[in-house]
Amino acid sequence: MAEYIQIPTPAGKFDALTAGPQDGRPVLLLHGFPEAAVEWSEQLSVLGGAECFAVAPDQRGYSPGVRPEQVADYRMDELVGDVLAIAEHFGWSRFDLVGHDWGAAVGWATAAAHPERIRTLTAVSVPHLDPFGEAIRTDEDQHQRSAYMQVFRSSGAEKILLADNAKKLRQMYYPGVPEHHVDDYVQRLTEPGALTAALNWYRAMRFGRGEIGPITVPTLYVWSTEDVAVGSTAALATGDHVTGPYRFEMLADVSHWIPEEVPETLTRLLLEHLVAHQE
Repeated sequence: MAEYIQIPTPAGKFDALTAGPQDGRPVLLLHGFPEAAVEWSEQLSVLGGAECFAVAPDQRGYSPGVRPEQVADYRMDELVGDVLAIAEHFGWSRFDLVGHDWGAAVGWATAAAHPERIRTLTAVSVPHLDPFGEAIRTDEDQHQRSAYMQVFRSSGAEKILLADNAKKLRQMYYPGVPEHHVDDYVQRLTEPGALTAALNWYRAMRFGRGEIGPITVPTLYVWSTEDVAVGSTAALATGDHVTGPYRFEMLADVSHWIPEEVPETLTRLLLEHLVAHQE
């Protein structure tokens, strides 16, 4: 059973779910848009039972205690800084980093900039940011899949997503996300300022403008064939940007919402990755 805690950092207090002994192997799990830490419920339970200390925070903007108003406060360097601040709070010199969707993007950037802190990286759905940015610019399939980003960056995005009892927001979660999680996410994102904060991640992003460079830490990348947001071009090219040990897993007939749609499969892959890289 996951335990709710708050994590104080210089930026504010992050809400988080934890499982397992505090002296266990540290694993930090980062959720994506438009979700929250509860997307990792199944993984937290299993990791905690495997003697890991698993921590899943509600990230910047999703935690009410860390919800700055300026778009610039959601730049990637700020998001990476949050990862390190959480690790500092627990006294982790090195830790395993897991991310889905935007959490994966932060994971790639953190592993690239601070490889000495990351024991292993597990990225789910979103590929390495360099080939992803390139594909968004030059690959017609990925360009079309990513067209929603321009909508999310627009000033009217909140109104569009929340109209008619948040109909379009709710539609995003299907198929793959359990109904009770959908209700939880929508409730969170209809709180004052919450959806604007989550969308500010997109408004602040600079995909394709500068490279993060190669990943040197042991990396597992999991992609699914029915992901409407991420096509195969960048997914298949990601291995060219990892110089450390690399494992690519392609899940057939699974949507973008891998951690919740096939939790047993993802958790098995994650545990195998952690066991393979103990040092």
